[in-house]
Amino acid sequence: MEYHVKDLSLADEGKKLIEWAEMDMPVLRQIRERFSKEKPLKGIRIGACLHVTTETANLVRTLKEGGAEVYLCASNPLSTKDEVAAALVKHYEIPVFAIRGEDRETYYSHIKAVLDKKPHITVDDGADLVTTLHKERPQQAEEVIGGTEETTTGVIRLRAMAKDGVLKYPIIAVNDALTKHLFDNRYGTGQSTLDGILRATNRLLAGSVFVVAGFGWCGKGLAMRARGMGARVVITEVDPLKALEAVMEGYLVMPMEEAAKIGDFFCTVTGNKAVIRKEHFLLMKDGAIVCNSGHFDVEIDLEALKSMAKEVREIRREVREYTLEDGRRIYVLSEGRLVNLAAAEGHPSGVMDMSFANQALCIEYIARQGKNLEKQVYPVPKEIDSAVASLKLNAMGVKIDTLTPEQERYLSGWEEGT
Repeated sequence: MEYHVKDLSLADEGKKLIEWAEMDMPVLRQIRERFSKEKPLKGIRIGACLHVTTETANLVRTLKEGGAEVYLCASNPLSTKDEVAAALVKHYEIPVFAIRGEDRETYYSHIKAVLDKKPHITVDDGADLVTTLHKERPQQAEEVIGGTEETTTGVIRLRAMAKDGVLKYPIIAVNDALTKHLFDNRYGTGQSTLDGILRATNRLLAGSVFVVAGFGWCGKGLAMRARGMGARVVITEVDPLKALEAVMEGYLVMPMEEAAKIGDFFCTVTGNKAVIRKEHFLLMKDGAIVCNSGHFDVEIDLEALKSMAKEVREIRREVREYTLEDGRRIYVLSEGRLVNLAAAEGHPSGVMDMSFANQALCIEYIARQGKNLEKQVYPVPKEIDSAVASLKLNAMGVKIDTLTPEQERYLSGWEEGT
């Protein structure tokens, strides 16, 4: 079996971590049990570009149980758990091409190794697999049945491709499932980002000024958790509706130019580039801590910061100190990459259970319906979203009401009024 991981001797440790995560992923486990019996993915090759974590391991195990050939590479150079990659190869016989800390050349060589397997379905997180396929192998892209996309950044890129008429196969935006972004993006990102910041810095959040750039679902979750830890939270935004919502939630809202002067911690979660730039670094106080929890490492202008620094050093694990000409020090966490995955372990298994349940069911849907779909980005079918929510509630032991026939008639009619 072809693979490229750091060290297979890490496999036994990785297997235990995968089993630990599985304990809190009951929805995906139920799907895997069904897949094992029905084999809905038999004969399908799947190319997946995802964060190589314990939760991802349980997703690809599920796809394999469904009869698929699965090939996995990393969607971020710093998010791979080497012990998990080793366990997938050794214990589950799933080819993995991922090494934590890999350089850009290796990163893309791993993506190409997965594409060399001629996948029928792509599973992406950030759209690097899909865009590489379209740019470098357009003829091969024509042969793909369909795909899924995990994150906001990837969905933005794919919708741009569809708008320009260059997308060559249908893709389901798993990120936009209500059971994904209302929970994964909010509660998962909120908790795991703070986990990464605290592991990297061991600094006190209570009483600090915590600046969140972006008030989408990820920003909402992060702001909520930072406030819960006692921080005074400041929001920066470009969208007036989101900014207004943040004000109504009780947060301070201001431009980054003003926030830069008072912030102790800064975290970007926008999906855009150069959100924190040279003019902001010039205003920051000595000791400001800057990090990113958006998908790509472009939200912080690190080149500008490097050009301003007279000295750069690693002061502790995942913390790089930039000393400016006037002596002020600015600290960047995890090289500006996803701090929740680079400095911590990413989202908790319990929330990824819903996200990856959506992935598994949407991949099954693509396998069955992909050839009948147009070359565009589709929402998650409502029945899949509802099924995941119902399975999760059932696993949690929560029961809810059902509509009576009279209520159903009332909701579908128009005659009855005051």
